[in-house]
Amino acid sequence: MKKDTAHIIGRRTENYQITLVAEGLLVGIISGLVVLAYRVLLSYGAKWLDEILGFAAGHPARMAGWFLILLFLAFVVSRLVKWEPMISGSGIPQVEGEMIGKLDQNWWRVLAAKFLGGFLALLAGLSLGREGPSIQLGAMAGKGVSQALDRDKTEEKILLTCGASAGLAAAFHAPLAGLMFSLEEVHKNFSVSVLISAMAASLSADYISSQIIGLEPVFQFDIGTPMTQGSYWIIVLLGVLLGILGAFYNYVTLKVQSLYKQANFLHPTIKMMIPFVLAGILGFVFPVVLGSGHTIVEDAANGRLVLESVLLILAVKFLFSTISFGSGAPGGIFFPLLVLGALIGAAYGMIGIQYFGWDPTYVSNLVLLSMAGFFTAIVRAPLTGIILIFEMTGSVSQMLSLSLVSIVAYVVANILRSAPIYESLLERLLANQPEPQTKMKGERVLLEFAIMHGSSLEDKQVGEIGWPKSCLIVALQRGTAEIIPKGDTVMEASDMLVVMTDEKNQAYVNDLMIKLCSEDV
Repeated sequence: MKKDTAHIIGRRTENYQITLVAEGLLVGIISGLVVLAYRVLLSYGAKWLDEILGFAAGHPARMAGWFLILLFLAFVVSRLVKWEPMISGSGIPQVEGEMIGKLDQNWWRVLAAKFLGGFLALLAGLSLGREGPSIQLGAMAGKGVSQALDRDKTEEKILLTCGASAGLAAAFHAPLAGLMFSLEEVHKNFSVSVLISAMAASLSADYISSQIIGLEPVFQFDIGTPMTQGSYWIIVLLGVLLGILGAFYNYVTLKVQSLYKQANFLHPTIKMMIPFVLAGILGFVFPVVLGSGHTIVEDAANGRLVLESVLLILAVKFLFSTISFGSGAPGGIFFPLLVLGALIGAAYGMIGIQYFGWDPTYVSNLVLLSMAGFFTAIVRAPLTGIILIFEMTGSVSQMLSLSLVSIVAYVVANILRSAPIYESLLERLLANQPEPQTKMKGERVLLEFAIMHGSSLEDKQVGEIGWPKSCLIVALQRGTAEIIPKGDTVMEASDMLVVMTDEKNQAYVNDLMIKLCSEDV
């Protein structure tokens, strides 16, 4: 079917939102099933890894056999990455690149290769998370649904957002965080249509996941008594520390990735073998740092670790995580950075108790707060971080303190000029692909942009602006009203501009429109 201007506008009927909700439910069900299968398989992988290490420990021949298996797994993962390069890393930058029209992933190849590659990496014990792959798997399932229904590129982006939302919801039993992350980090600018369809996808995926895995939160620990407002200075200092350490984490992660890239004398398969061999060594000498690190958080929060152990695990986990991710193995940083944040909070609290006489119940509080603050400093998505933590812990009593630590960490990371990690990773990904990898079909695409307060468009007439070439201002949405723009139409902050362009020009138009609509600093 030809996706011309008449088709794009013709789809936007009164029943369009109802159609999107139905499609969101469909994407949520399919994405939820895919991510649920991935999550269950990973749980078996973690169990098998423990059994393998227990069977091989203390037996040189068995240990040597496990290292041979690890080398084979690294070889398989390396071949999968070569066959489908878009599965490298977490997958979130790839989804973001597709949303702005600079990448075009082959949905079925990514689904197959990411599913298998991510499982093998976690089976080997690499310090990677399931959330990035889950978001990418969900988004690719949404793209598959879009192509099966023969939807245009504009609607396909909405279904990609639905899939990403469903992926995170099913991965962490966190439907609100899935919705917020897909809107805050993936879709960026969104309308009511995107919101309700992504919400339908997130809720349906979470429902499917909870029917199999249950309704228990991911982390189960008692935070005790929430910290009083008189002790909020402790939270402010923690936010400053997290902002600094978050900027340091981003720097080291990108630096390790650069070192891998600069090691041109090593074959890609050899590079992939580095974290796999390291996982084998750590599996026999320090197995607690293997995998995503779920149990570490609960141990730290429940006081089952001493300060020296926390600091050692933090240092080794940090290095192992950056080495694992820098190799390009399929897996995310999302969950490992939450674990690192929890360890920072535990160490911070233990030091305060030991040397400054703080209340011992603060540790579990600070573990929870530190996860949100560290996530915010690194990803720069504070709302997602706050919602994710209270959904993953089942605690809603810390909203004020969660907000405080997240704001402070966000500001400090900005002052240090640390770019959000996924934006940095996307820039590097696109730098290696100078030509946009999109298969152009001559379609028209609708793009939406929110006019920020203080932008160069605020209080200006449409006719006064030098708009990007090859784009048409289709509509201006102000609240529930839709205005047909004319030359003398005055634009206001919070208006939503709807722009039409050709598929081949969407990346160019998107970049320029974001600059026009952003705050004029």
